[in-house]
Amino acid sequence: MSGRASVRSCAGQVLVAGFPGVAPPEALLAAVRRGELGGIILFRRNAETPVQAAELIERCTSQAPGGFPLLVAVDQEGGRVARFDAPMLRLPPMRALGLIGDLALTARAARMLARQLAAMGFTMNMAPVLDVDTNPENPIIGDRSFGSTAELVISQAAAFSDGLLSGGLLSCGKHFPGHGDTDEDSHLALPRLGHPRQRLDAIELAPFRAAAGRIPALMTAHVVFEELDPGIPATLSRRVITGLLRQELGYDGLVISDDLEMKAVSERWGIANAGVGAIDAGCDLLLICSSVDDCFATHAALVRRAEEDPVFEARLRDAARRGLELRRRVSPRPSPKALQVALEDPEVRIIEELMAAAEEKSGSGSEEDRDAC
Repeated sequence: MSGRASVRSCAGQVLVAGFPGVAPPEALLAAVRRGELGGIILFRRNAETPVQAAELIERCTSQAPGGFPLLVAVDQEGGRVARFDAPMLRLPPMRALGLIGDLALTARAARMLARQLAAMGFTMNMAPVLDVDTNPENPIIGDRSFGSTAELVISQAAAFSDGLLSGGLLSCGKHFPGHGDTDEDSHLALPRLGHPRQRLDAIELAPFRAAAGRIPALMTAHVVFEELDPGIPATLSRRVITGLLRQELGYDGLVISDDLEMKAVSERWGIANAGVGAIDAGCDLLLICSSVDDCFATHAALVRRAEEDPVFEARLRDAARRGLELRRRVSPRPSPKALQVALEDPEVRIIEELMAAAEEKSGSGSEEDRDAC
């Protein structure tokens, strides 16, 4: 953003908010009108049908001032992490796609999904998962991963991302630097990994290295990598986000924090302080997926820090600029007619039949829907 933008506007532009219920709070809409909110993220609790979601999105995006388009995000990975059911294209867990090994089918499915989501007004799908599934005791990744080798994850994730992009939607790879070998759920605790750097390079980091120049956004993991920064989760680590991801791996896309309400960071650092720390570490967008009050508290904390620290203000402005530049690349053009056409496209049923064969081959059932990223 330009130097003329206010600190309050910059602080708001790095925030992506979720909210309870089917109607956006008036305070949230007021922040959108002031240019003090970067985006929204919707969950199953916000809309039961694609039509309801489209109406809700229109209500929010229509409030945004010119030049400040909202990021409108959703987790529609497939399998147990999906916010919408039929008539939306229903994908199996990504493990099934990895097992069938048909990259053209993966891209085809992602492209169709993107067409439907874009017709609803979404601009980003928080997918694909780039974590390598190497721990059978992992409570949070498992069949969300394309597979147990870095090579398989790289090829399938690239195909899925390419499909989303060709369908008019931004993709977001997750969870950097890798959540696949943890044995704790970062929604509930702070996972730690003690692998040496050689192992991290070969497995965990390989898909994220491959994402540079191809996947426009990455989401961080609330995981401590002892070899990289002892005691500090990746989301809050300048060594990991700026040093490793930006400088060493050369990633120049958007960096998005995982939900700051997750206990891995909120219980020790607090949501607002974690937000300041994540921006300082090198993140560009902050997810706060449930509490609008906590979103506003984080906004206030960002403003205070920027007013006290010129170096942090420059980092905040850079983050806001990166987010705006990416959001201005997509134009979803939602309309009831476009949504109806996308939902009724015969291609949906054809892809689902092919996917059903993949799911049967994988033997991986869908568990309950999760409410975070």
